[in-house]
Amino acid sequence: MRRALIATAVFLVGALGVATVTWVGAAGSTAPPVPGVSVVHEPAVGATDVGPAAPATVSVAGGTLDAVALTGPDGAAVEGAPGDGGASWSTTADLAYDTTYTWSGTARGPDGRAVPVDGAFTTVAPADVVRGVLDIGDGRTVGIAAPIGIQFDAHVEDRAAVERALSVRTSVPVEGSWGWLPDENGGSRVHWRPAEYWPPYTQVTVTADLFGVAYGGGAYGRADVTSTFSIGRAQIVRADVNSHRMLVFRDGEQVADYPASYGLSGDPDRTTRSGIHVVTERFTDKRMVSERYGYDLVEKWAVRISNNGEFIHANPASSAAQGSSNVTHGCVNLSTADARAYYDTALYGDPVEVTGTDVPLAERDGDIWDWTLSYDRWRGLSAL
Repeated sequence: MRRALIATAVFLVGALGVATVTWVGAAGSTAPPVPGVSVVHEPAVGATDVGPAAPATVSVAGGTLDAVALTGPDGAAVEGAPGDGGASWSTTADLAYDTTYTWSGTARGPDGRAVPVDGAFTTVAPADVVRGVLDIGDGRTVGIAAPIGIQFDAHVEDRAAVERALSVRTSVPVEGSWGWLPDENGGSRVHWRPAEYWPPYTQVTVTADLFGVAYGGGAYGRADVTSTFSIGRAQIVRADVNSHRMLVFRDGEQVADYPASYGLSGDPDRTTRSGIHVVTERFTDKRMVSERYGYDLVEKWAVRISNNGEFIHANPASSAAQGSSNVTHGCVNLSTADARAYYDTALYGDPVEVTGTDVPLAERDGDIWDWTLSYDRWRGLSAL
């Protein structure tokens, strides 16, 4: 009786994207069976709404891959690399949103027979793509009270998903937490604050792997952002309004003692706020205007310490009060020489600890009020 070899090809494509080819001998054959070759796609062939940040992978059991490629609609191949001794291949670059990608290539079993690697899938089409911007750029040196801030250009609904994509690495151990603040400038914002002031001279890397993250409501992250920066020397201003002095400490040593005038205490709108302020900006010349109090002036050597109009700056007009009484509209007034000397040392993120008034710095004062909260309360602002 003449023997015949019957070849049976079975392609099964299901939720796991498995294509299987099995070769078996005819009934009564004494030839040993050839092991099967199984090709698995992740994401599955035909999948839609695929996240573009996770690697796309094809792998083969019982064989190796040969000349695999994943291409977009323009025919351009996505960067990738083999793994598992040639038994798998994965993309090494992000995919694009709202794009169909197609596999091509072959898998080969031990007998050299080829099994096609094919199929396609489509990535998610966002209703909106939201940008996040870090407020401390690469290579900067900042003060010991500087929080890490990310400002989004739209509202973030799924804050927990975003927060899971954020990480902070430091050259020395530093405890800290992310906290979500009220939306500002049309979008959500999140800060990372250490439990206590940063250790001076710490190296910090913040990574926000935001591309492909679902923000909720059909919105997704536009791009990853990262920054590596340094914490500088530990400079702290201690400003007791009742002393009429402003003291500057650097790395634990007092380096300056300036006569000062603070906000007039009889008017709550003019009282300098008590609490930990943070230096955010410096101006050699700053125009200061108040319709209510009737002034329009340009002041020298102005260092912003809050968003409610509080600055440390020169003011020759209040020189008679500096060191003896508080007459300002909330700012810390110094002589021109002293203001210049302080201006030259100030860094973004330096703390200015104001004490002695009955009006506390609060959320209404805007921007950086992170240090007005205890660390336990701050951690309560995390979404995780």
